[in-house]
Amino acid sequence: MSRGRLTQRDRQRIAAGLAEGRSYAEIARRLDRPTSTISREVGRNGGPGGYRPEQAHRATERRARRGTPALRFAAGPPDAKGREVADEVIEMAVGMGLPKMMARVLISLWLNEDGRLTAAELTRGLKVSPASVSLAVTYLIQQGLIGRERDPQRRRDIYVVDDNAWYQSVVISSRQSLEAAELAKAAGETFGLDTPVGRRLAKGGAFLERISLDLLESTERWRHLLS
Repeated sequence: MSRGRLTQRDRQRIAAGLAEGRSYAEIARRLDRPTSTISREVGRNGGPGGYRPEQAHRATERRARRGTPALRFAAGPPDAKGREVADEVIEMAVGMGLPKMMARVLISLWLNEDGRLTAAELTRGLKVSPASVSLAVTYLIQQGLIGRERDPQRRRDIYVVDDNAWYQSVVISSRQSLEAAELAKAAGETFGLDTPVGRRLAKGGAFLERISLDLLESTERWRHLLS
C-alpha cells in the first residue's frame, strides 16, 4: 500500500482532512496510505491543531538532507527506570502467552519514538540474529500486532506499530476463537449431543461463539477511540 514519501500535495490534503474533522483512518483512505503514516506525519509536525503542510514539508526535507537520525528506543528507553519498565512489560506479555522473542520485538516497536523500525535496526538493538527477528515479525504480523510498510527507495521493509494494531489484534483473535467454537460444536454433534462428551463440546463451543461475537461487536463499537 505504501507509495513512497508524502508529497506537498499529500500534506495539503492531510491538512484539509484535519480541518474537516476527519480521523486519521479516513484521511489515510483518501490518500491510499497506511493510517500509521498519517498519525506519524501529524504527530511529528505540530499535532492535529498545529499541523501546517508547508512547514511539515520543509521540515521533512531538512531531515532528509541531514540523513536518517540515530535510532531511538530501539531496545528500550535509555535510563535504568525505563529499562525496568520495559522488562516488566515484556514479562507481562510473555505471561499472557506471547513468546519472549516476539514480546521483545513488539515492545521495542512500542517504545520506539516513531513506532517503526527496520529488521536491521531490530537486530542491532536487541542483539539477536536476523533469523530471530524474521521469525518474530512474521508471527506478530499474522496476529495483527504490527504492520509492514515497504520503503521502495531503499528496497527494505519497515515494521510499524500504531493504535490500529489494538483493533487488528482483537479482531484476528476473535475470529480465531470463532473458528475454534465452530470446530467444538461440530465435534459435539459428531460425538452426539446425547453423550457427555458431545454435550461438553457443544456447550463450550456455544459459549466461545457468543463471547467472540460480543467481542467483535464491542470492538467495532469502540473503534473510534483509536482514531
